[in-house]
Amino acid sequence: MRMVDLILKKRNGGELNEEEIRFVIEGFTNETIPDYQMSALSMAIYFNGMTEKETAALTMEMVKSGDVIDLSNIQGKKVDKHSTGGVGDKISLIVAPLVASIGIPVAKMSGRGLGHTGGTIDKLESFPGFNVELTEEQFTKQVNDIKMSIIGQTGNLTPADKRLYALRDVTATVDSIPLIASSIMSKKIAAGADSIVLDVKTGSGAFMKSFDDAKALAEEMVAIGKNVGRQTVAVITDMDQPLGFEIGNANEVKEAIEVLSGKDVNDLKTIALTIAGHMAVLGEFYPTFDEAYADLEKRMADGHALEVFRQFVAAQGGDASLVDDLSKLPQAKYETTFVAKQAGYVESIIADEVGVAAMLLGAGRATKDDQLDFAAGITLEKKVGDKVEAGDVIAVLRSNKEDMTSALERMDHAYTIGATEPAARPLVHAVIQ
Repeated sequence: MRMVDLILKKRNGGELNEEEIRFVIEGFTNETIPDYQMSALSMAIYFNGMTEKETAALTMEMVKSGDVIDLSNIQGKKVDKHSTGGVGDKISLIVAPLVASIGIPVAKMSGRGLGHTGGTIDKLESFPGFNVELTEEQFTKQVNDIKMSIIGQTGNLTPADKRLYALRDVTATVDSIPLIASSIMSKKIAAGADSIVLDVKTGSGAFMKSFDDAKALAEEMVAIGKNVGRQTVAVITDMDQPLGFEIGNANEVKEAIEVLSGKDVNDLKTIALTIAGHMAVLGEFYPTFDEAYADLEKRMADGHALEVFRQFVAAQGGDASLVDDLSKLPQAKYETTFVAKQAGYVESIIADEVGVAAMLLGAGRATKDDQLDFAAGITLEKKVGDKVEAGDVIAVLRSNKEDMTSALERMDHAYTIGATEPAARPLVHAVIQ
């Protein structure tokens, strides 16, 4: 078998079989297939796509290229969730304790953030002492004891995907639906879950800006799940403006705790309950989504989920007293306001621009070696549809850097104020099962 023949086959619109895909991934992983040939194959895939069978085979070969986490010692049906990412996305911090509160084990591995804010485990490090590196035995025991743990990605998961993603990043083949889908699903499958709920974002702050692209990605990932024996549901949710009112690390933790304490932050609450509801059905706790949603909403209101979150923080070495006294979370030295220049309605917010503003304040990393400022972030006072007068405070910016000029300029780019109230967008656009 020769790589050049497989490139030619794919370039001409042919379908690669499992043996051929195994040859490609094994060769690329052990470096017998050079980058330039893998680049050529990636471009052929970009233009000609892949069949469901091809994408499933590619996914599983990337899973097999490294470690596969064994969660068999954890009691119950393990359900994982994954978000394609966005600005202010602290959904995992709400969903994990909510699902764990009904006894479904949430054994989650998360990555660190690169870009506008930290990842889920970065946010959790806002709690002094919080440990994101547990041994397999500690991880298993904690999930069996309190039904949840969130740790950093461990071991050598999907090395083929890491190499391929780096190559796609410099060859203009990142936005290929089969390659995105297999990349995401290979990591989730290697992490050992029985079932997966995918939160696929769409809008200005999402990787998939259009609904059609988000739907195509969601359908591809659900098809992979079906083809490799993992129950998978994808929920397409809105990211046309930041989620909730807080963007940062400690302030996103604060908002997640407030929602778990019963505060009605409509977009966060609705999306979290939707994701958690589908996880609870896949975990076979409720027969229908509607029953799951209604009962989980009660558990959010009565403090069941908050208690699990408190136990989780303490179990991983964090100072759980911060859950009950949010003023003890990291605080920034400096604060400034972004105000409306004219009266009208907030017509749109470019979520990515708000994200970059938060990064400039210190909440995110421009490179993987940058240090996060957990206290840095943005509180939105006005969101899409809100009426404003000239001089009204639209957002509060906080940082340990005194000069916030660049961040304020980004906020100016982010907000559009118009004369008429815009139509509301749905929070949940579609569910793919």
